[in-house]
Amino acid sequence: MLDLLPSDDSDAGNSALDTSVIPLGERALRGVLRHVVAVGDEAETTYLEVKSPLDMNSKATAAKVAKFLLGAANRRPGEAARYFHGYAVLVIGVQTDGALGVLRGTEAHELEDRLRPYLGPQFPAFEFGRIGIDSDHEVLFVIAQPPEDGQTIFPCHKSYQSDDRRDSLEDGAIYVRGTSNTRPARSGEVLALVERVRRGGRPPISLEVQLLGPICRVDRVDEILESLRCYEEEQFSKQPTPAEDTVGSTLLVLPSSVFGNPKPLSIEDREQALAAWQSKKAEHIARGREHFLGVGMPGAGVQVVSRDRFVSKPHLILTFHNCEVLDYLDPNDAEFEKVVEPVLGPHEPFLASFDHSTIRPLPRGYPVTWSTHGEHAEVVLTPESFRPNVLWTSDQDDYVIIARDPHASSVEVSWELTEDGNDAVTRGEFRVPTDPLVDAADLFKSVFLNTDEDL
Repeated sequence: MLDLLPSDDSDAGNSALDTSVIPLGERALRGVLRHVVAVGDEAETTYLEVKSPLDMNSKATAAKVAKFLLGAANRRPGEAARYFHGYAVLVIGVQTDGALGVLRGTEAHELEDRLRPYLGPQFPAFEFGRIGIDSDHEVLFVIAQPPEDGQTIFPCHKSYQSDDRRDSLEDGAIYVRGTSNTRPARSGEVLALVERVRRGGRPPISLEVQLLGPICRVDRVDEILESLRCYEEEQFSKQPTPAEDTVGSTLLVLPSSVFGNPKPLSIEDREQALAAWQSKKAEHIARGREHFLGVGMPGAGVQVVSRDRFVSKPHLILTFHNCEVLDYLDPNDAEFEKVVEPVLGPHEPFLASFDHSTIRPLPRGYPVTWSTHGEHAEVVLTPESFRPNVLWTSDQDDYVIIARDPHASSVEVSWELTEDGNDAVTRGEFRVPTDPLVDAADLFKSVFLNTDEDL
Protein backbone atom coordinates (compact mmCIF):
# COMPACT_ATOMS: atom_id res chain seq x y z
CA MET A 1 0.00 0.00 0.00
CA LEU A 2 1.37 3.41 -0.96
CA ASP A 3 2.15 5.61 2.04
CA LEU A 4 0.16 8.71 1.26
CA LEU A 5 0.04 10.34 4.67
CA PRO A 6 2.66 11.12 7.33
CA SER A 7 2.93 8.55 10.10
CA ASP A 8 2.36 11.06 12.96
CA ASP A 9 -0.61 13.25 13.81
CA SER A 10 0.73 16.37 12.12
CA ASP A 11 -0.79 15.62 8.71
CA ALA A 12 -3.20 18.56 8.84
CA GLY A 13 -0.43 21.04 8.20
CA ASN A 14 1.41 18.83 5.73
CA SER A 15 -1.74 18.18 3.68
CA ALA A 16 -2.48 21.82 2.91
CA LEU A 17 -3.21 22.12 -0.80
CA ASP A 18 -0.87 24.30 -2.84
CA THR A 19 -3.10 25.81 -5.56
CA SER A 20 -0.31 27.97 -6.99
CA VAL A 21 1.09 25.02 -8.98
CA ILE A 22 -0.05 23.50 -12.25
CA PRO A 23 -1.56 20.11 -11.33
CA LEU A 24 0.43 18.07 -13.83
CA GLY A 25 3.17 15.59 -13.02
CA GLU A 26 3.50 13.07 -10.20
CA ARG A 27 4.72 15.49 -7.55
CA ALA A 28 1.81 17.87 -7.98
CA LEU A 29 -0.73 15.04 -8.17
CA ARG A 30 0.64 13.46 -4.98
CA GLY A 31 0.06 16.78 -3.23
CA VAL A 32 -3.55 16.80 -4.44
CA LEU A 33 -4.06 13.18 -3.37
CA ARG A 34 -2.54 13.77 0.05
CA HIS A 35 -4.89 16.68 0.61
CA VAL A 36 -7.96 14.75 -0.54
CA VAL A 37 -7.19 11.77 1.68
CA ALA A 38 -6.69 14.06 4.65
CA VAL A 39 -9.92 16.06 4.39
CA GLY A 40 -12.23 13.78 2.39
CA ASP A 41 -15.26 15.28 0.64
CA GLU A 42 -14.52 18.66 2.17
CA ALA A 43 -11.75 18.98 -0.40
CA GLU A 44 -14.30 19.56 -3.17
CA THR A 45 -14.32 23.06 -4.65
CA THR A 46 -14.90 24.75 -7.99
CA TYR A 47 -11.54 23.40 -9.18
CA LEU A 48 -11.43 20.00 -7.43
CA GLU A 49 -13.87 17.09 -7.39
CA VAL A 50 -13.53 13.72 -5.65
CA LYS A 51 -15.09 10.39 -6.62
CA SER A 52 -14.99 7.15 -4.65
CA PRO A 53 -13.83 3.95 -6.42
CA LEU A 54 -15.78 3.49 -9.67
CA ASP A 55 -16.11 0.91 -12.38
CA MET A 56 -14.17 2.67 -15.10
CA ASN A 57 -15.82 0.62 -17.84
CA SER A 58 -19.41 1.57 -16.97
CA LYS A 59 -21.63 4.14 -18.68
CA ALA A 60 -22.37 5.70 -15.29
CA THR A 61 -18.70 6.47 -14.74
CA ALA A 62 -18.32 7.94 -18.22
CA ALA A 63 -21.32 10.20 -17.56
CA LYS A 64 -19.87 11.39 -14.23
CA VAL A 65 -16.51 12.20 -15.77
CA ALA A 66 -18.15 13.93 -18.73
CA LYS A 67 -20.29 16.05 -16.41
CA PHE A 68 -17.20 17.20 -14.51
CA LEU A 69 -15.37 18.13 -17.71
CA LEU A 70 -18.37 20.04 -19.08
CA GLY A 71 -18.67 22.04 -15.88
CA ALA A 72 -14.94 22.77 -15.80
CA ALA A 73 -14.94 23.91 -19.43
CA ASN A 74 -17.79 26.35 -18.76
CA ARG A 75 -15.99 28.29 -16.01
CA ARG A 76 -15.17 31.99 -16.17
CA PRO A 77 -11.50 32.47 -17.08
CA GLY A 78 -10.81 35.16 -14.50
CA GLU A 79 -12.26 33.15 -11.64
CA ALA A 80 -10.68 29.87 -12.76
CA ALA A 81 -7.20 31.42 -12.98
CA ARG A 82 -7.08 32.00 -9.21
CA TYR A 83 -6.37 28.32 -8.53
CA PHE A 84 -4.12 25.77 -10.26
CA HIS A 85 -3.46 28.33 -13.04
CA GLY A 86 -7.01 27.67 -14.27
CA TYR A 87 -6.84 23.86 -14.36
CA ALA A 88 -9.46 21.72 -12.59
CA VAL A 89 -8.90 18.20 -11.24
CA LEU A 90 -11.17 15.19 -10.81
CA VAL A 91 -9.72 12.53 -8.45
CA ILE A 92 -11.16 9.02 -8.87
CA GLY A 93 -10.64 6.23 -6.35
CA VAL A 94 -10.59 8.12 -3.05
CA GLN A 95 -13.03 8.12 -0.17
CA THR A 96 -13.09 9.48 3.35
CA ASP A 97 -11.21 6.57 4.92
CA GLY A 98 -8.43 6.40 2.37
CA ALA A 99 -7.31 5.92 -1.22
CA LEU A 100 -8.55 2.54 -2.43
CA GLY A 101 -8.08 3.39 -6.08
CA VAL A 102 -9.64 1.72 -9.08
CA LEU A 103 -8.52 -1.38 -10.94
CA ARG A 104 -5.45 -0.84 -13.02
CA GLY A 105 -5.75 -1.05 -16.78
CA THR A 106 -7.83 2.03 -17.71
CA GLU A 107 -6.47 3.31 -20.99
CA ALA A 108 -6.74 7.04 -21.63
CA HIS A 109 -7.82 6.67 -25.26
CA GLU A 110 -10.55 4.17 -24.35
CA LEU A 111 -12.01 6.53 -21.74
CA GLU A 112 -11.81 9.39 -24.23
CA ASP A 113 -13.83 7.36 -26.71
CA ARG A 114 -16.55 6.81 -24.10
CA LEU A 115 -16.58 10.51 -23.16
CA ARG A 116 -16.66 11.95 -26.68
CA PRO A 117 -20.40 11.40 -27.34
CA TYR A 118 -21.22 13.56 -24.30
CA LEU A 119 -18.59 16.23 -24.95
CA GLY A 120 -18.92 16.77 -28.68
CA PRO A 121 -16.30 17.20 -31.40
CA GLN A 122 -15.13 20.73 -30.43
CA PHE A 123 -14.44 20.02 -26.79
CA PRO A 124 -10.90 21.05 -25.67
CA ALA A 125 -8.25 18.49 -24.79
CA PHE A 126 -7.87 17.19 -21.25
CA GLU A 127 -5.15 15.32 -19.37
CA PHE A 128 -4.96 12.03 -17.47
CA GLY A 129 -2.75 11.15 -14.56
CA ARG A 130 -2.37 8.12 -12.31
CA ILE A 131 -0.67 7.17 -9.04
CA GLY A 132 -0.30 3.50 -8.16
CA ILE A 133 -1.72 2.30 -4.84
CA ASP A 134 -0.71 -1.36 -5.02
CA SER A 135 -0.11 -3.96 -7.70
CA ASP A 136 -3.78 -3.99 -8.69
CA HIS A 137 -5.08 -0.48 -7.99
CA GLU A 138 -4.35 3.11 -8.88
CA VAL A 139 -5.87 6.53 -8.33
CA LEU A 140 -6.87 8.27 -11.56
CA PHE A 141 -6.84 12.01 -12.25
CA VAL A 142 -8.79 13.75 -15.00
CA ILE A 143 -7.39 17.26 -15.49
CA ALA A 144 -9.41 19.92 -17.34
CA GLN A 145 -7.66 22.69 -19.25
CA PRO A 146 -8.01 26.37 -18.19
CA PRO A 147 -10.98 28.12 -19.86
CA GLU A 148 -10.20 31.06 -22.14
CA ASP A 149 -11.98 34.15 -23.38
CA GLY A 150 -13.41 33.53 -26.83
CA GLN A 151 -14.18 29.87 -26.24
CA THR A 152 -17.64 28.70 -27.17
CA ILE A 153 -20.16 27.46 -24.64
CA PHE A 154 -19.85 23.70 -24.24
CA PRO A 155 -23.27 22.01 -23.98
CA CYS A 156 -23.85 18.35 -23.28
CA HIS A 157 -24.31 16.35 -26.53
CA LYS A 158 -25.98 13.22 -25.22
CA SER A 159 -28.52 12.33 -22.53
CA TYR A 160 -27.93 9.82 -19.77
CA GLN A 161 -30.55 8.82 -17.22
CA SER A 162 -29.25 7.70 -13.83
CA ASP A 163 -31.08 6.26 -10.87
CA ASP A 164 -29.67 9.23 -8.99
CA ARG A 165 -31.07 12.35 -10.63
CA ARG A 166 -27.92 14.31 -9.74
CA ASP A 167 -25.84 12.09 -12.03
CA SER A 168 -28.13 12.37 -15.07
CA LEU A 169 -27.19 14.31 -18.20
CA GLU A 170 -29.49 16.08 -20.66
CA ASP A 171 -28.73 16.62 -24.33
CA GLY A 172 -28.30 20.39 -24.86
CA ALA A 173 -27.95 21.24 -21.17
CA ILE A 174 -25.19 23.62 -20.03
CA TYR A 175 -23.38 22.51 -16.90
CA VAL A 176 -21.20 24.64 -14.65
CA ARG A 177 -19.08 24.05 -11.56
CA GLY A 178 -20.69 25.09 -8.28
CA THR A 179 -18.83 25.36 -5.00
CA SER A 180 -18.61 21.58 -4.64
CA ASN A 181 -20.59 20.02 -7.48
CA THR A 182 -21.45 20.26 -11.15
CA ARG A 183 -24.99 21.43 -11.91
CA PRO A 184 -27.12 22.99 -14.68
CA ALA A 185 -26.29 26.66 -15.37
CA ARG A 186 -28.55 29.40 -14.13
CA SER A 187 -29.57 32.33 -16.33
CA GLY A 188 -26.85 34.67 -15.08
CA GLU A 189 -24.21 32.02 -15.63
CA VAL A 190 -25.39 31.47 -19.20
CA LEU A 191 -25.13 35.22 -19.85
CA ALA A 192 -21.62 35.22 -18.39
CA LEU A 193 -20.65 32.46 -20.81
CA VAL A 194 -22.10 34.47 -23.69
CA GLU A 195 -19.93 37.35 -22.57
CA ARG A 196 -16.93 35.03 -22.47
CA VAL A 197 -17.54 34.18 -26.11
CA ARG A 198 -17.99 37.83 -27.04
CA ARG A 199 -14.79 38.94 -25.32
CA GLY A 200 -12.76 36.56 -27.39
CA GLY A 201 -13.81 38.28 -30.59
CA ARG A 202 -12.34 41.59 -29.52
CA PRO A 203 -8.71 42.56 -30.05
CA PRO A 204 -6.57 43.64 -27.11
CA ILE A 205 -7.07 47.23 -25.99
CA SER A 206 -4.57 49.66 -27.51
CA LEU A 207 -4.99 53.08 -25.96
CA GLU A 208 -3.31 56.38 -26.76
CA VAL A 209 -3.49 58.84 -23.88
CA GLN A 210 -2.24 62.43 -24.02
CA LEU A 211 -2.45 65.43 -21.73
CA LEU A 212 -4.09 68.62 -22.98
CA GLY A 213 -2.80 71.77 -21.37
CA PRO A 214 0.22 72.20 -19.14
CA ILE A 215 1.69 70.70 -16.05
CA CYS A 216 2.43 73.92 -14.21
CA ARG A 217 5.39 74.91 -12.12
CA VAL A 218 5.22 77.79 -9.65
CA ASP A 219 7.75 78.96 -7.09
CA ARG A 220 7.61 81.00 -3.84
CA VAL A 221 3.89 80.42 -3.25
CA ASP A 222 4.23 79.97 0.50
CA GLU A 223 6.58 82.94 0.74
CA ILE A 224 4.17 85.26 -1.06
CA LEU A 225 1.14 84.08 0.89
CA GLU A 226 3.07 84.67 4.11
CA SER A 227 4.00 88.15 2.92
CA LEU A 228 0.38 88.96 2.13
CA ARG A 229 -0.73 87.61 5.46
CA CYS A 230 1.84 89.76 7.30
CA TYR A 231 0.54 92.76 5.44
CA GLU A 232 -3.04 91.95 6.49
CA GLU A 233 -1.94 91.67 10.11
CA GLU A 234 0.01 94.93 9.87
CA GLN A 235 -2.99 96.78 8.50
CA PHE A 236 -5.29 95.39 11.15
CA SER A 237 -2.86 96.26 13.94
CA LYS A 238 -3.00 99.95 13.04
CA GLN A 239 -5.53 102.14 14.74
CA PRO A 240 -8.63 102.65 12.57
CA THR A 241 -8.27 105.64 10.29
CA PRO A 242 -10.34 107.01 7.41
CA ALA A 243 -10.50 104.61 4.51
CA GLU A 244 -8.12 106.61 2.35
CA ASP A 245 -5.41 106.35 5.04
CA THR A 246 -5.64 102.55 5.21
CA VAL A 247 -4.58 102.13 1.62
CA GLY A 248 -0.97 101.64 0.67
CA SER A 249 1.96 99.72 2.06
CA THR A 250 5.66 99.28 1.79
CA LEU A 251 4.87 95.78 0.47
CA LEU A 252 1.82 96.10 -1.75
CA VAL A 253 -0.45 98.67 -3.30
CA LEU A 254 -3.95 97.22 -2.73
CA PRO A 255 -7.34 98.66 -3.63
CA SER A 256 -9.31 100.08 -0.71
CA SER A 257 -12.14 97.60 -1.43
CA VAL A 258 -9.89 94.85 -0.13
CA PHE A 259 -10.20 95.99 3.46
CA GLY A 260 -13.38 98.04 3.39
CA ASN A 261 -14.01 100.63 6.06
CA PRO A 262 -13.82 98.84 9.42
CA LYS A 263 -15.60 100.22 12.44
CA PRO A 264 -13.51 101.03 15.52
CA LEU A 265 -13.12 98.10 17.91
CA SER A 266 -12.13 97.93 21.53
CA ILE A 267 -8.61 96.77 22.34
CA GLU A 268 -10.02 93.54 23.79
CA ASP A 269 -12.12 92.88 20.69
CA ARG A 270 -9.12 93.51 18.45
CA GLU A 271 -6.92 91.11 20.43
CA GLN A 272 -9.58 88.40 20.33
CA ALA A 273 -10.13 88.83 16.61
CA LEU A 274 -6.41 88.68 15.85
CA ALA A 275 -5.86 85.63 18.06
CA ALA A 276 -8.75 83.79 16.37
CA TRP A 277 -7.37 84.69 12.95
CA GLN A 278 -3.85 83.56 13.84
CA SER A 279 -5.10 80.25 15.22
CA LYS A 280 -6.46 79.35 11.79
CA LYS A 281 -3.33 80.25 9.86
CA ALA A 282 -2.71 76.79 8.36
CA GLU A 283 -6.34 76.46 7.27
CA HIS A 284 -6.40 79.97 5.77
CA ILE A 285 -3.14 79.48 3.86
CA ALA A 286 -4.23 76.12 2.45
CA ARG A 287 -7.55 77.57 1.29
CA GLY A 288 -5.95 80.74 -0.02
CA ARG A 289 -3.36 78.73 -1.94
CA GLU A 290 -6.09 76.72 -3.69
CA HIS A 291 -7.88 79.89 -4.80
CA PHE A 292 -4.67 81.67 -5.78
CA LEU A 293 -3.43 78.85 -7.99
CA GLY A 294 -6.91 77.90 -9.22
CA VAL A 295 -7.53 81.35 -10.70
CA GLY A 296 -3.92 81.96 -11.68
CA MET A 297 -2.87 78.79 -13.51
CA PRO A 298 -4.23 77.33 -16.76
CA GLY A 299 -6.37 74.21 -16.72
CA ALA A 300 -5.57 70.80 -18.16
CA GLY A 301 -7.52 67.98 -19.79
CA VAL A 302 -7.03 64.55 -21.33
CA GLN A 303 -7.53 63.11 -24.79
CA VAL A 304 -7.88 59.40 -25.48
CA VAL A 305 -8.01 57.29 -28.64
CA SER A 306 -8.79 53.56 -28.61
CA ARG A 307 -7.21 51.99 -31.68
CA ASP A 308 -9.51 49.63 -33.62
CA ARG A 309 -11.43 48.70 -30.49
CA PHE A 310 -14.73 49.68 -28.87
CA VAL A 311 -14.35 50.06 -25.09
CA SER A 312 -17.60 49.81 -23.14
CA LYS A 313 -18.00 51.92 -19.99
CA PRO A 314 -14.26 52.50 -19.51
CA HIS A 315 -12.76 53.34 -16.14
CA LEU A 316 -9.44 55.06 -16.83
CA ILE A 317 -7.25 56.19 -13.92
CA LEU A 318 -4.35 58.55 -14.66
CA THR A 319 -1.74 59.13 -11.97
CA PHE A 320 0.48 62.22 -12.24
CA HIS A 321 3.45 61.32 -10.09
CA ASN A 322 4.77 63.90 -7.63
CA CYS A 323 2.04 66.35 -8.61
CA GLU A 324 -1.04 67.90 -7.04
CA VAL A 325 -4.36 68.68 -8.66
CA LEU A 326 -6.57 71.66 -7.79
CA ASP A 327 -9.93 72.92 -9.01
CA TYR A 328 -9.63 75.23 -12.01
CA LEU A 329 -11.29 78.60 -11.36
CA ASP A 330 -12.19 81.31 -13.86
CA PRO A 331 -9.67 84.18 -13.57
CA ASN A 332 -12.60 86.62 -13.59
CA ASP A 333 -13.70 85.10 -10.28
CA ALA A 334 -10.44 86.01 -8.54
CA GLU A 335 -11.03 87.50 -5.07
CA PHE A 336 -8.26 88.75 -2.87
CA GLU A 337 -10.14 87.90 0.31
CA LYS A 338 -10.15 84.25 -0.77
CA VAL A 339 -6.37 84.36 -1.05
CA VAL A 340 -5.78 86.21 2.23
CA GLU A 341 -8.49 85.73 4.79
CA PRO A 342 -9.13 89.12 6.44
CA VAL A 343 -8.88 89.37 10.19
CA LEU A 344 -12.39 90.77 10.07
CA GLY A 345 -14.99 90.53 7.37
CA PRO A 346 -14.98 93.47 4.96
CA HIS A 347 -18.10 95.10 6.44
CA GLU A 348 -18.98 93.36 9.72
CA PRO A 349 -16.69 92.67 12.71
CA PHE A 350 -16.25 89.12 13.96
CA LEU A 351 -17.77 87.43 10.93
CA ALA A 352 -17.13 83.70 11.23
CA SER A 353 -14.56 82.50 8.72
CA PHE A 354 -16.47 81.38 5.67
CA ASP A 355 -15.64 77.97 4.26
CA HIS A 356 -15.10 78.70 0.60
CA SER A 357 -15.21 74.99 -0.22
CA THR A 358 -18.98 75.14 0.23
CA ILE A 359 -19.34 77.20 -2.92
CA ARG A 360 -17.55 74.73 -5.15
CA PRO A 361 -19.71 73.24 -7.91
CA LEU A 362 -21.70 70.21 -6.93
CA PRO A 363 -21.03 66.94 -8.82
CA ARG A 364 -22.51 67.22 -12.29
CA GLY A 365 -22.55 63.63 -13.37
CA TYR A 366 -19.52 64.60 -15.42
CA PRO A 367 -17.27 61.75 -16.59
CA VAL A 368 -14.13 63.23 -15.02
CA THR A 369 -13.13 63.43 -11.34
CA TRP A 370 -9.87 64.47 -9.76
CA SER A 371 -8.18 64.30 -6.38
CA THR A 372 -4.77 64.31 -4.71
CA HIS A 373 -3.61 61.08 -3.06
CA GLY A 374 -0.45 61.40 -1.02
CA GLU A 375 2.25 62.74 -3.29
CA HIS A 376 0.36 62.11 -6.53
CA ALA A 377 -2.52 63.62 -8.48
CA GLU A 378 -5.20 61.29 -9.79
CA VAL A 379 -7.69 61.90 -12.59
CA VAL A 380 -10.44 59.34 -13.26
CA LEU A 381 -12.32 59.19 -16.57
CA THR A 382 -15.64 57.33 -16.77
CA PRO A 383 -17.27 58.18 -20.11
CA GLU A 384 -19.95 56.00 -21.63
CA SER A 385 -17.48 54.51 -24.13
CA PHE A 386 -14.37 54.96 -26.22
CA ARG A 387 -15.27 54.39 -29.87
CA PRO A 388 -12.73 52.87 -32.25
CA ASN A 389 -10.28 55.47 -33.59
CA VAL A 390 -12.48 58.37 -32.40
CA LEU A 391 -10.86 61.07 -30.30
CA TRP A 392 -12.41 61.50 -26.83
CA THR A 393 -11.49 64.74 -25.09
CA SER A 394 -12.23 66.16 -21.66
CA ASP A 395 -12.64 69.87 -21.00
CA GLN A 396 -9.74 72.04 -19.87
CA ASP A 397 -11.67 74.02 -17.28
CA ASP A 398 -11.94 71.32 -14.63
CA TYR A 399 -8.61 71.08 -12.85
CA VAL A 400 -5.06 72.41 -12.66
CA ILE A 401 -2.06 70.07 -12.37
CA ILE A 402 1.02 71.41 -10.59
CA ALA A 403 4.38 69.69 -10.23
CA ARG A 404 5.46 69.51 -6.59
CA ASP A 405 9.09 70.00 -7.55
CA PRO A 406 9.34 73.46 -9.16
CA HIS A 407 12.59 72.43 -10.83
CA ALA A 408 11.23 69.27 -12.51
CA SER A 409 11.52 69.44 -16.29
CA SER A 410 9.01 66.60 -16.76
CA VAL A 411 6.74 64.32 -14.78
CA GLU A 412 5.76 60.68 -15.14
CA VAL A 413 2.15 59.81 -15.88
CA SER A 414 0.90 56.23 -15.50
CA TRP A 415 -2.57 54.94 -16.32
CA GLU A 416 -4.67 51.82 -16.04
CA LEU A 417 -7.91 50.97 -17.83
CA THR A 418 -10.69 48.51 -17.12
CA GLU A 419 -13.92 48.11 -19.05
CA ASP A 420 -17.35 46.78 -18.24
CA GLY A 421 -17.55 43.00 -18.47
CA ASN A 422 -13.81 42.46 -18.83
CA ASP A 423 -11.48 41.27 -16.07
CA ALA A 424 -8.34 42.41 -17.91
CA VAL A 425 -6.45 45.53 -16.82
CA THR A 426 -4.58 47.51 -19.49
CA ARG A 427 -1.72 49.75 -18.31
CA GLY A 428 0.59 52.32 -19.80
CA GLU A 429 2.83 55.27 -18.95
CA PHE A 430 4.36 58.34 -20.55
CA ARG A 431 6.26 61.47 -19.57
CA VAL A 432 5.05 65.02 -19.98
CA PRO A 433 7.31 68.11 -20.07
CA THR A 434 6.42 70.81 -17.58
CA ASP A 435 5.65 74.43 -18.39
CA PRO A 436 8.22 77.18 -17.64
CA LEU A 437 8.56 78.10 -13.99
CA VAL A 438 6.31 80.94 -12.82
CA ASP A 439 7.17 83.18 -9.87
CA ALA A 440 4.27 83.50 -7.43
CA ALA A 441 4.87 87.25 -7.06
CA ASP A 442 4.47 87.79 -10.80
CA LEU A 443 1.40 85.56 -10.83
CA PHE A 444 -0.21 87.52 -7.99
CA LYS A 445 0.43 90.86 -9.64
CA SER A 446 -0.95 89.69 -12.99
CA VAL A 447 -4.15 88.35 -11.45
CA PHE A 448 -4.91 90.75 -8.58
CA LEU A 449 -2.92 93.95 -9.02
CA ASN A 450 -2.13 94.37 -12.69
CA THR A 451 0.88 96.46 -11.62
CA ASP A 452 4.64 96.39 -11.89
CA GLU A 453 5.27 97.16 -8.19
CA ASP A 454 7.83 94.90 -6.53
CA LEU A 455 6.43 92.23 -4.21
